[in-house]
Amino acid sequence: MTHTLATEFGPVGVWSFTLKSPDGSLHPAFLDAAKELEQLGYRALWLGGGPTVREAEPLLAATSTLRVATGITSIWNNTAETEAADFAELNDAHGNRFVLGLGVSHGPLVEGYRRPYSAMVDYLTALDRAPRPVPRERRVLAALGPRMLELSRDRAAGAHPYLVTVEHTARARAALGEDALLAPELKVVLDDDLARARTTARGYLARYLQLPNYTRNLEREGFTEEDFADGGSDRLLAAVFALGDQDTVRRRVADYLDAGADHLAVQVVTDRIGKEFPLAEYRALAPILPLSR
Repeated sequence: MTHTLATEFGPVGVWSFTLKSPDGSLHPAFLDAAKELEQLGYRALWLGGGPTVREAEPLLAATSTLRVATGITSIWNNTAETEAADFAELNDAHGNRFVLGLGVSHGPLVEGYRRPYSAMVDYLTALDRAPRPVPRERRVLAALGPRMLELSRDRAAGAHPYLVTVEHTARARAALGEDALLAPELKVVLDDDLARARTTARGYLARYLQLPNYTRNLEREGFTEEDFADGGSDRLLAAVFALGDQDTVRRRVADYLDAGADHLAVQVVTDRIGKEFPLAEYRALAPILPLSR
């Protein structure tokens, strides 16, 4: 079936870390990039780096049709009551264009991290009981393993898995069934020099290979400690990145959509990530990606 969010997001969107000014506000160049992404035909922007709901407001204000989703808001950073109130305020002001992506983050990053699955269940219940609840159909979960995928199906619109393979996407679709949104993320290095592309990918991936939620999930996919060393083996890079030219990226995107993804959040990785937005790469990709159905 066609999911409401899948229709709103289109088959392919953008995933990006927030680009901030020294005072902590969103950088004007990031807001300008969001405007151009909208003009290029991208219909969804996933805001990475553990943002709160409030941080999405300048992007919504700068655009008129772009959907903005958090990818992912940590349940440990703000109370459910605070996020629910901010969610309602944003969607009232901006035509219901905001979607709340929630995740349990990672043990090494959160003081007092414990019982993440139960914590997520409790957080969703608090969202449901807020004075203005966050509707199930406007929230998604960062789900990797079977239990969280099932929770995404039962208590949210669906799942937004990060750092996953095509094979994981197929299994996630089976776990979610046909009625839930599946919107994985895919990292892209747009560079036809494969050796250089791998170097860029390893420089970025290394940080994620220190986080057990990701490595445990990749182990379920058949990868081993050897694959996690030195920023990732060639085999691992090939499984979780699109490395190469526009045609290579187009084929990799098609692989995820064919495996059952409703929407793919494409993250362009460069050696300047976090310092400048890779707008030139998204311009180059726009004509060859299926941005609308």
